[in-house]
Amino acid sequence: MKRLFSQIYLCLVPILTIVFGLGVGYISYKIYLPIWLLNVIFMIVAMSSLGAGNYKTANSTNKRLIIAGVFFIIPTLLTSMFFGLGAPPYESAARWMETVTEQRIRYYFLLAAGLFIAFGFAMLSQQLNKAGEDFYALLGSVAILVAAPVFLIDMSFWGFFLTRMYQLMVDTHATKTPEWVLPLRIMFYYVNIFASALVYLATALFALSLKKTQWFKPAACTCYVIISMLFLVLDLLPPTLPEPFATLNFIVSIPAVPFMFPYFIGINLLLLAGNSTRLQRVDALAPK
Repeated sequence: MKRLFSQIYLCLVPILTIVFGLGVGYISYKIYLPIWLLNVIFMIVAMSSLGAGNYKTANSTNKRLIIAGVFFIIPTLLTSMFFGLGAPPYESAARWMETVTEQRIRYYFLLAAGLFIAFGFAMLSQQLNKAGEDFYALLGSVAILVAAPVFLIDMSFWGFFLTRMYQLMVDTHATKTPEWVLPLRIMFYYVNIFASALVYLATALFALSLKKTQWFKPAACTCYVIISMLFLVLDLLPPTLPEPFATLNFIVSIPAVPFMFPYFIGINLLLLAGNSTRLQRVDALAPK
């Protein structure tokens, strides 16, 4: 029962973060910070209940699966704070500078999240290769190797270049964004789309790899593939399309959203690590 409640809680975290982040918007740090810290504690306890608590007694293969699972979950643990930050105030230099510390924290967390996702996929790829699956995992690893630096550059632009520009605008009492910045923002909009698309593609490829090794149930892997590819298509849609496609395109391209699917893979990896019967099958599938 404890494992079931832990799984349900972890599954709800990213969904509620997006719902409240987009629906409620910015609220005082006196409200969201204690809630976020409490959520961090609950998530750590839940991860321990699902399988991370078995780390000390697990063999080397299963330890790496636990590490990969934790790496996939940490980004959502960090970005769950965004429920209180709302959407970034891109269109208002004054509003951005009023919350400049929170905006910097937002992008520090996103940069860290991108690194953890890349590390998690690298760890998982190594274990899948040992289990005999060296095709889909390799393609997924290549997609992540391309996506990671693109994502880090993208977040650096939105988080730190814009912060400096808005600071200059406020200091000089400028009321209009410089015209030369607009083409740059359009370019990085598409850079963000490209990075998100690669993460969706990598998730689908790793799901196929997990299906081939029989580590995850075939139905679950099929759902990962279908939903990841659906989000990939929505991500690549032109933003000029009518509703509801424009809104869907906006949601799936939010930087934290592509991390949801590796997050759920991480939950399943911890469940796998906490199931002795399934762990024995994983060990049996691995080449000796």
